[in-house]
Amino acid sequence: MTSDKPKFDPVRYKQTTLQQWESAAEAWHRWGPLLSDWLGKPTEMMLDMAGIGTGSRVLDVAAGAGDQTMVVASRIGPSGRVLATDLSPGILEFAAARAREAGLNNVDTCELDGESLTDLEPGSFDAVISRVGMIYFPDQQRALAGMRHALKDGGKVAAMVYSTAEKNAFFSVPVSIIRRRAMLPPPLPGQPGPFSLGGDKVLEEVFIEAGFTDVKVEVVDAPLRLETAAECLQFEKESFGALHQMLSNLSDEEKDQAWQEIDESLREFEGEDGFRGPCELVIAVGTK
Repeated sequence: MTSDKPKFDPVRYKQTTLQQWESAAEAWHRWGPLLSDWLGKPTEMMLDMAGIGTGSRVLDVAAGAGDQTMVVASRIGPSGRVLATDLSPGILEFAAARAREAGLNNVDTCELDGESLTDLEPGSFDAVISRVGMIYFPDQQRALAGMRHALKDGGKVAAMVYSTAEKNAFFSVPVSIIRRRAMLPPPLPGQPGPFSLGGDKVLEEVFIEAGFTDVKVEVVDAPLRLETAAECLQFEKESFGALHQMLSNLSDEEKDQAWQEIDESLREFEGEDGFRGPCELVIAVGTK
C-alpha cells in the first residue's frame, strides 16, 4: 500500500536552490562588507580549527560570492591555493572577479555540486571548509564523503552552520511569519533547512558518521549588527532567495503585509546601539 503523504524531492530542491542563488548572486556580493563584519571572527576561528596557514591547499565548498575564499587566499599566501566551488555559476563569477580585483592569483573557481566532490582528484587538499553551506545539501553524508575523498591523509574538514531556530531569531522570525502567512506545511523528512544541523551534537554526529576522527565543536555567538531593523529587512529581502520562494503563492498585497509584520517583529532587536539580531553558529572540525 502506497502512502499519499508528500515526499521530499532532492532533485527539485536542488533546482530551486540553484535558481534562488542565481537570482540572489548580485545582492549577496553587494552585501559582502556586511558578511565580512558579521562572520569575520567565526570564519577565522573555522580556519584556525582546520589548521589553514601559509602554503595550504584549501577546498571551499558552497563558496558563494567568495567572502571566506578571500580570507583563505590572504592567509595561505602565494605558495598556497584555494579552489572555490558552488552550484551557482552566477555567484562564482563574483568570487572570481573579487579575487582578480584584489590581485589574488592563488584562487580558482569551479562550478560543482557539493555532493559531487568525488569528481576532484583524491587527496589533493590539506583542508576543506564550508561556511553555512552544508545546510543546503540533501545528502550530507555524500557531501562529506566527497570532502573526505578530496582530503589528503591527516587533512581536516571544517564546517560552519546555524545552531537552532531559537538562537537565530534574525532569520527564524521571518521564516516563521512567512510559513504561517503562506500556510506552508512543516519541512518534509530529509529536507535540508537553515537549522537542520544546529541541534545539540547533531553536526558532531554527522562528522563521526562520515568517518572523521578527533571531531571538535565550537558554539559561537555571532549577532548580526546593523543600524536599524529596516536595514536587516532590506538585507534579507535582497539576499535570502528562499524567503521569496516561500512567499510565491501569496498576492502582492499579502506579500507586503508579511514583510511589514517581519519589519515590526525585527524591531524588537533594536536598541540604543542599533540593531542586534540574535545569531548563534556551530563550527565543527574533523580529521581524515
